[in-house]
Amino acid sequence: MKKLHFIVIIASVFVLQACVHKIVTVPAKIAYKTTKGVVKGTVAVGKAIIPGDSDDDDDKKDKK
Repeated sequence: MKKLHFIVIIASVFVLQACVHKIVTVPAKIAYKTTKGVVKGTVAVGKAIIPGDSDDDDDKKDKK
């Protein structure tokens, strides 16, 4: 009877391990995507607001 309890406990651990993995990784992925979007938006706004020439023109002249 003790072997059966042990097998049930081990099986439960493996089944619940997948659930815990999902609970931990899904919020982390959402936070990463949200932060990435905010940073991209901030960079775009910064480029639009800051006056001056684009660095791309200087790079093209240097390569020729």
